[in-house]
Amino acid sequence: MEWPILDAMQNISEASDVIVEELEAASAKLAAVKEAVDSVVFGQEDVVEQTLITMLAGGHGLLIGVPGLAKTRLVETLGTVLGLQPGRVQFTPDLMPTDIIGTEVLEEAAGGTRSFRFIKGPVFCQVLMADEINRASPRTQSALLQAMQEKHVTVAGTRHELPVPFHVLATQNPLEQEGTYPLPEAQLDRFLLQIDVNYPGRDAEHRMLLATTGASDVSAAPVLGDGELLAFQQLVRRIPVGERVMDAILTLVRSARPDEDANTLAQKFVSWGPGPRASQALMLSVRARALLQGRLSPSVDDVLALMAPVLRHRMALSFTARAEGMTVSDVIGHLGERLG
Repeated sequence: MEWPILDAMQNISEASDVIVEELEAASAKLAAVKEAVDSVVFGQEDVVEQTLITMLAGGHGLLIGVPGLAKTRLVETLGTVLGLQPGRVQFTPDLMPTDIIGTEVLEEAAGGTRSFRFIKGPVFCQVLMADEINRASPRTQSALLQAMQEKHVTVAGTRHELPVPFHVLATQNPLEQEGTYPLPEAQLDRFLLQIDVNYPGRDAEHRMLLATTGASDVSAAPVLGDGELLAFQQLVRRIPVGERVMDAILTLVRSARPDEDANTLAQKFVSWGPGPRASQALMLSVRARALLQGRLSPSVDDVLALMAPVLRHRMALSFTARAEGMTVSDVIGHLGERLG
């Protein structure tokens, strides 16, 4: 009677060995990806890591930084290194939804019959760079909502599937606010991470000067083949997560909501907090970070490292917090201290 139990234990052990081998092979390949990106984008190691985490988790990223910090170069390089079909839209106030998703045109055949034909827009790609996304009107921004969440668009009642995988990497300038439109909360929530892009260090800027002002420019070569990123995304979802990490995720996200009776900090400083999508984003992100760093499972340190990119665009401060000079990062930092 013990044989079925022994067989089951052996199957579990064999399955564990298989996933360990897959994780080790994937980590080695991703190390080559990161090295290839770092050879082109200088001094932005954290930004590169967070962007790769976003894509490994199958999500979308919002890169916020002043002009000239290689946001565009990063997106272009990632498309090349990951072997993805790129697309780009420069968002402007006069941009229309059809400029993103496409439009139908009336065509007349040789026999005189007329029919509509759908012409695909730039959203039909695998990695879409939405440059200065907050410069377009809310109507145009909403054209991306269905694509980002459901991975398809609907035009004239007809559903059109987007390529797989599909990622949006949007850029935003935090300084120049004239002629811009704030992103609606529903769209912000669809970005897995908000990635803040800061100035590079002196050594990195020195390397950048030597590499980009010479006779030839440095460019990256493809590292991943067709379908490899999709396989890694599926592998991320199979990485085991311990109860301690899961408790840390739930404690952190729930403590950021002002309607949680046990938390006076959020009651005082948070106007509205993150929903369940934040918990899902953090769960996927910590798994992706573990894979990217060559570990077999995530830890609480991963939660602490990714809590700000996951939460800061999913929260709003109260009047009291603004009056006391608090920032969203300050509040998230205080919440993280409770995780120990």
